[in-house]
Parts: sequence; structure tokens; C-alpha cells
Amino acid sequence: MDDFIFGTLATDARRLTYEHALRAGVTHRSARHPRDPLPEDPVQIELTVGPEHFCDRAWIYLSTDGLDPVGDHGAAIHGQAIPMEQVDVIWDNLEWGYRRRFRAMIPEQPEGTVVRYYVTACDTSGNEVQSDGGAYYAYFVANDPTPDWTYDAIVYQIFVDRFYPGDAQDWKNPDTPSGFYGGTLRGIHEKLDDIIELGVNTLWLSPIFPSPSHHGYDATDYFDIEPRLGSKEDLKDLIDTAHARGLRILLDFVPNHWSFLHPNFQSAIKDKNSEQVSWYNFQSWPGQYESFFSVKSLPKINLRNSEAREHILEAVKYWLDFGVDGFRLDYAVGPTRDFWADFRKITREAKPDCWTFGEVVEPPDSQLSFQGLIDGCLDFILLEALRLTFAFRRWDASQFTSFLDRHEAYFPPDFSRPSFLDNHDMNRFLWVARGDKRLLKLAALCQFTLAGAPVIYYGTEVGLSQLRDTRQDGKGILEESRLPMLWGDDQDGELLEYYKKLIKLRQQERGLRYGARQTVNIHKDILAYERRYDDRSLLILMNLTEGETIIDLDGSWNQMLIATQPCSLEYRSGRCHISL
Repeated sequence: MDDFIFGTLATDARRLTYEHALRAGVTHRSARHPRDPLPEDPVQIELTVGPEHFCDRAWIYLSTDGLDPVGDHGAAIHGQAIPMEQVDVIWDNLEWGYRRRFRAMIPEQPEGTVVRYYVTACDTSGNEVQSDGGAYYAYFVANDPTPDWTYDAIVYQIFVDRFYPGDAQDWKNPDTPSGFYGGTLRGIHEKLDDIIELGVNTLWLSPIFPSPSHHGYDATDYFDIEPRLGSKEDLKDLIDTAHARGLRILLDFVPNHWSFLHPNFQSAIKDKNSEQVSWYNFQSWPGQYESFFSVKSLPKINLRNSEAREHILEAVKYWLDFGVDGFRLDYAVGPTRDFWADFRKITREAKPDCWTFGEVVEPPDSQLSFQGLIDGCLDFILLEALRLTFAFRRWDASQFTSFLDRHEAYFPPDFSRPSFLDNHDMNRFLWVARGDKRLLKLAALCQFTLAGAPVIYYGTEVGLSQLRDTRQDGKGILEESRLPMLWGDDQDGELLEYYKKLIKLRQQERGLRYGARQTVNIHKDILAYERRYDDRSLLILMNLTEGETIIDLDGSWNQMLIATQPCSLEYRSGRCHISL
């Protein structure tokens, strides 16, 4: 593979295994409509049974009182039981067998209700099988759309340890890239002038909770700040100053796992009778337990445990009350799905206009299953397409626009899809583009003229790259793409000015944030599309070749956006002649 993007489906083999399990088993996988119901909406639930399961009956078990539903063979023990009806049979070539599909409706529920449910199927021998390996699902009933301000967001992702140590501090010199470089919250505060001059309006901070690592995705306390990075007072000063200057603050939050050094986990492995044992899924106490990608130092939190769930939700509410504006949610596919309905309820109650989006490195159908639970997901599918087109140059304009037409049609307009070119878990764009700034500029122009809120990974705008690949001898060395921020004369000033112009353009042109996009077919080497809003129309043109190209087309747009290379524009008899 040209590119490695960290996630559960990072290889073709994993994708095939995923698809086989999906088709062969008893699966629900959040197949409900509508996914984000209003109080007056009944909800249709769907179940699919693979050819290896001889099931002819199915049920939904649900509850609305905060407790788990319980049922047996169609009889409700706690909550309600709804029988499902077989609606059709589907032949599957991959599994070489028939799949059965069942449906049923859950009645409408009052505003503010969390509907918790699971789905089962029963075979001819009377064996009842719970879908998706025993998964519990839930949804939150409310009229709580994605906050308006998020459509105008331009996000700057800051890896705190690598951004700036402070005016009176020097960078540290660790032996390896996984060491501590010394970035701090106070350092971010002192660089707010530069951030505001860049033009972004939202900061996304990497995890800032106490942690033994440079990255912080292994917290030991969700109610405090890592001392290396600063204090609660430093964070409060940053939030207050940022808010006063028109910036919002998002925290990176990990509900799925934490450090094995967390006091709670240490209690769990020291005493088999401890109440904390049930906060984790032990296969064999104390040494065998579920963990993030089988990394023993990252035990997975059992969010089916009510006390563990309440602890995480209290932390979420704590930081919203503290003043943050939302969360980027790490590894959002990890927690059980019924957790996210409780998460939605508590975040909307604590701060109705908070923004929450997930890291879901899975197919679009999996991303869309989070609709109504969080505001959206980082657009990893668009990321792959952007890198294939601009960095690796494997797709021409026709391939990219065909993808884009379908991709945009798949997602509803109110589902947040923040776009990005690189992040802390992959090679930087400039690295995979072999340092070609022209390709970065083209990709950034495309990113900033599409609908999703653009995310800039710190340093991309000033030419920060890396020294080695993140894949070495079959292993992931993700720290390679997390080098310290460039400041002063080390920055690429010309690239920085280009980014500032892109950001200003997006802020000025509402059509780039709200307008409908229409593909303009010119040539397979020319990427062209129109963004139209009210009576204003913009045409975006990008030459994907290295040579000069002449374009001749009707000139009826209010403004032309031309790619990075020199260009000339001339109107003749109502037609536009462009050389780029």
C-alpha cells in the first residue's frame, strides 16, 4: 500500500475479514431509520441474518428508563419486546448463500429519551442469538442539530508537546522522537497572535490530561492536567483569552481506554475482589484483558459497567462546564454504541452548542451510523482520495470528481465531516508528496473549497515535514510525523502566506461553506467544480499536470479561483480563455 492510515481496516486483508463477518453473521450495526429521530418519529430497526444461521424469528428488546432491557424468546423481562417481521431474502455471492432481513418499528418517544435496545434472532432449534456479538445500541430523541457555528469552523490541530515551550523556554532534546520536547499550554497562549493572524477560529488540542507519554492518549486522570503541559489555571487562561479573541477550544478525549498506570486499573489488578475489576473485561485475571489494539499498557474501559460509564460522562461534563467548546473523540468505534446516546444527552444538556466529532477510520456506513450520537466524523475517506489525487497522483480529475459526487451525496448536509490532509497518526502530506509544495497547495486549495470544516495539522502551513517514514521494518513509528513546530526564519513564509489567503477566502465566501457544489467537466487533467450560493457563483480550477494547459469555456462566474501555478485570464466574445 502507498499510504498507511492507522485504524481497524488499514489493510486489504482486514477489510475482507470485516466484510465476511458482516455478511455471514447476525447483524444490526445501527441499521435504523431515522438515525437521529425527533420526538414525533417512530424508528425502523433492521436485522440481517447470514446463511450459517437458520433463524426464522427475531425480536427487539428495548428500555427507556436508563437500565438495560432484558428479554427471552420474545418475552420482556425488563422493558419491552417487539417481534420483527421477515421482509425479504437476499442472495449473497461472497457468502454463497441466502441472507434474511427482518424489520420492526419502535414507537415514537418523548423529547430527551434515551432508547436502549438490542436485537436477537432465534433458529429452528430455539437458540437465540444476539446481534453483533452481543452489542447493545441506543439513540437519543431530541431536536438538537449540529451547531450553526461549526459550518464556519476552520480548525487548527495542535500537538501540545510539540507546538511551543514558551517564550522563556527552549525546546528539550530527547534521545528519540517519542520523548518530551517541552511544548506547553502557556506556549500556545503566547502564540495566539500567530494563530489569529493565520486566520483559523477553532483550536483542537491533543490530550492534555496526566499521562506518562508525549502524546497523552494514555491518561491516568480525566479530571486534571498533565504538569509538564501546565495547570488548570493555564488552560482556563487559554480558554478565556481564546474566547475573547474569537477562538473556540476543542479537547481530544479518549473514552475507550486509558493508561495501565491509572489508579483505577492498578486497583483492579491488585485485588480480584475489587469493585474496579468490573471496569475492565478480563479474560483471565489479572494478566489477560481487553486493550486497545492488544497494547497491554492501554486497557479498554468496560463502558457497559454503569460506574465506569458515569465516570467518563462526568469527566466530559466537567470540561464542558470548565469552558471548552467540544471534543474530538479518539477511536470512537471502541466504546459500545449505547454509550454514545448517553454521551449525546449529557453533552447537549451541559452545552447545547458544543461540537463533537469522532475518529472513525472505517467505511462511510460505519461513520454514518454515528449520526444523532455525535455531530459527525473526521473525513478519512476524503483524506484517502485527496492523497491519492494530489500526493501520489494516482487519480486523475475524472476519478476524483466521480468519487466526490458520490461521497457528498452519501452523507446528509448536517453530518459534520471535518477534512484534513494529514494528522499525527500518518505521514505528513509534504513527506508523501516528496516535498513538492505545489502539490500541497493544490490539495489545500481543494480542501478549502469543499464543504467540510478544514483542519490544518500544526506546521503543515509552514512547511513542516519529517525525517523518516512512519512505517519502518513493518512497524508504525508515528512519532516521525510529530516533530516540533517551526518558528521564525525556519518557517516557509511563502507557503504560510498562501494558507492565509486560502483561509481568508473561505471566510469571505459563504459559497465555499454553504454553497452547492457542481462538477464541471473540462478535461481528465483539470479538476473543476462550481460552488453556488444565492446569486454568486465561483469556479475552482486545478491543473493536475506539471505542464501548461489552455482552457476555453463560457465565462459566467463571479470569481475565478486558479491553482498555484502562474495563469492568465482573458475574455473574448463571452468566453473565457485560461492558461494555467
